[in-house]
Amino acid sequence: MTHTTTDRPTREASGAVVPVLAFAGIVVAVMQTLLVPVIKDLPQLLGTAPSNATWVLTSTLLSGAVATPIMGRLGDLYGKRRLLIASLAVMVAGALLSALTSDLITMIVGRSLQGFAMGAIPLGIGLMRDMLPREKLGSAMALMSSSIGVGGGLALPLAALIAQHADWHALFYGAAGLGAVAIVLTLLVVPESPARAEGTFDVLGAIGLSTGLVLFLLPITKGSDWGWTSGTTLGLFAAAAAVLLLWGVMELRIKAPLVDLRTTARPAVLFTNLASIMVGVSFYVVSLVLPQLLQLPKATGYGLGQSMVVAGLLVAPLGLTMMFTAPVYAKLSAKYGPKFTLILGMLIIAIGYGAGLGLMSAAWQSLVIAVVLGAGIGLAYSSLPALIVGAVPASETGAANGLNTLMRSIGTSVSSAVIGMVLANTANNVGGVAVPTMHGFRVSFLIATAAVAIGLLLALFLPGQQRPSAVSQLRASSEEEANLRRAEDVLRGFRGRVLDADGVPVARAKVTLIDRRGRQAGATLSEEDGTYALAVPARGAYVLAAKATGHGPLASSATHTGDERPVDLDLSLPGETVDA
Repeated sequence: MTHTTTDRPTREASGAVVPVLAFAGIVVAVMQTLLVPVIKDLPQLLGTAPSNATWVLTSTLLSGAVATPIMGRLGDLYGKRRLLIASLAVMVAGALLSALTSDLITMIVGRSLQGFAMGAIPLGIGLMRDMLPREKLGSAMALMSSSIGVGGGLALPLAALIAQHADWHALFYGAAGLGAVAIVLTLLVVPESPARAEGTFDVLGAIGLSTGLVLFLLPITKGSDWGWTSGTTLGLFAAAAAVLLLWGVMELRIKAPLVDLRTTARPAVLFTNLASIMVGVSFYVVSLVLPQLLQLPKATGYGLGQSMVVAGLLVAPLGLTMMFTAPVYAKLSAKYGPKFTLILGMLIIAIGYGAGLGLMSAAWQSLVIAVVLGAGIGLAYSSLPALIVGAVPASETGAANGLNTLMRSIGTSVSSAVIGMVLANTANNVGGVAVPTMHGFRVSFLIATAAVAIGLLLALFLPGQQRPSAVSQLRASSEEEANLRRAEDVLRGFRGRVLDADGVPVARAKVTLIDRRGRQAGATLSEEDGTYALAVPARGAYVLAAKATGHGPLASSATHTGDERPVDLDLSLPGETVDA
């Protein structure tokens, strides 16, 4: 059974929508690094063994990985704002649960609920696509995508300050407060998107993907403790491969899958997701190495002897630079395209890690590394949603960006496991305590550089950007540029008006473009004067389906030859239908 709704938002999107959604993204990202300042003390604080205490971090990672594609798809089906608020509410409940306990099992449950909120980031990107004009969309999605790094970077010094001067449970009370503020602001400022995907939620697909992800990520995060060649680790990897293979076969056979694997296999989506894994690997390396280097005592001969708070402040520019990179990305992407900015970002990351190999002897050098890497990671992260959004139908934005966010999470998980293993195997044993070495730090930076090199190679396989037309090159101002881009959207597509049976324009009618295989190739809402415009991905035969409240549905066949001229096609809706 399929359904499509065209619910109107309760109010027009205000200028505060972007900062509110970005704030929500930063809040949920804080959950990933909230406990970094007290990691070494967790066994004592929870009264358990170190191997058990790591589940407090692993649980958040696993739940976040599972939540991102599922919440994205639910948002496409039932409303992105609604699911965004639900994600934040679950996070607040988890934070309060953790704030009230020192029991290991209860803490793991609370941390799992906090990680579940990671689905808010793809939901926010989807809301931006549905509501914002094109001239504002690039920088807005860049800021939302970068919120993962911004939240993680800013959380370090704040969490360190709180942990150093208050009971560690205050970290969770603070997180719950931030989540509550994000919910209130979302309710007040963000309207619901009228865009809805067709179909029903794929429950079996969600169970299969969740099972496969847990079976895959669990040995990655616990492999160092269990042994990479142990029966448990290898058995879980084999089980993950079997489950994900069966899941893929099932998804290809159903009409409304959780993840459209055919869309995912498109070169623009596939290579973007693979490059995302490499960017995730490179992002997490600096987050693991610099705080440890800064806090190691000077007596080691290479440690920089900084306090927990100072170390956090020196790493914080990583997140701040990512945030301030968003408007720079928007200008570069508008001129050269998101593929160019992704490649440029990864080149800057490679330069940052390469220079970092020789910049580890002073605290100010760590600050330079953080700023350079923040700029590179900010550009790379900002490019990813634009590449995904440009390659998938509007009805799949949430699910597709959820999958892309998952790819980044897999990258950070692999990075955490590999770098943790490298630092452990190269550590010196001093009085029964493993102390990381400079050799281990440099090997970690080399691994990050290699990951970025692989990402660069993958990015080169992304489809190239079309050369700007003669019209788009005549840009004189931002307003003029926006108007020109709107005009370009009409080229190579269909345009016209949606009218009722009496010829009166119908506002906010949903117009869906369906290709000859029965797949959605685009969707839009008619303007107040009834006009609509839809670009076509390729020449050929299409069906335009239109629907509006109070009117019967309409399906009209049309063919586009693929040239620059739009096809004019008015859509006349039948009168209101009443069931007998």
